[in-house]
Amino acid sequence: MKKTLLAVGLAASMIASFGASAADYVIDSKGAHASISFKVSHLGYSFIKGRFNKFDGEFSYDPNNINASSVEVNVDTTSLDSNHAERDKHIRSADFIDAAKFSTATFKSTKVVDKGDGKLDVMGDLTLHGHTKSITIDAEFIGAGQDPWGGERAGFEGSTRLELKDFDIAVMGPASYVDMELHIEGVKK
Repeated sequence: MKKTLLAVGLAASMIASFGASAADYVIDSKGAHASISFKVSHLGYSFIKGRFNKFDGEFSYDPNNINASSVEVNVDTTSLDSNHAERDKHIRSADFIDAAKFSTATFKSTKVVDKGDGKLDVMGDLTLHGHTKSITIDAEFIGAGQDPWGGERAGFEGSTRLELKDFDIAVMGPASYVDMELHIEGVKK
């Protein structure tokens, strides 16, 4: 009887510890530990850099089964900020992203591929300006562990290039694309 109880207890603890390796996280945008930035050519002479100040989302990450990981993000396009109020009004207008009509952009992963050494391809559907297209984010795992407040965190960075025509966004000058840079830190639920 004792051996049976010990075996059941050991099996249960092994299952619990295996399940504990997969975790769900909330993106820490409120604590300013995450950012979604962009860089776009300005008439071919220089670059404009900016960010989206409001976004939220969550992700699931399992270091033992990275292919089962996933991410979902919602971006408030009205929060676009290039550090110039008049330019921001123009970029948010119907001339470009039409934030009044399309106030939310979303990304939902469909597949995560482990490329080794912490590098990942995060594939998914981006809905922007009323159009949904598949994109790939070149991502990298930064680290995970305990934070000073008793919680657990995990962080990633990534980048992708969006072709503006794919989302029916006007091209001005030679700028046919925008480069996105992502820094995502999540707090374990």
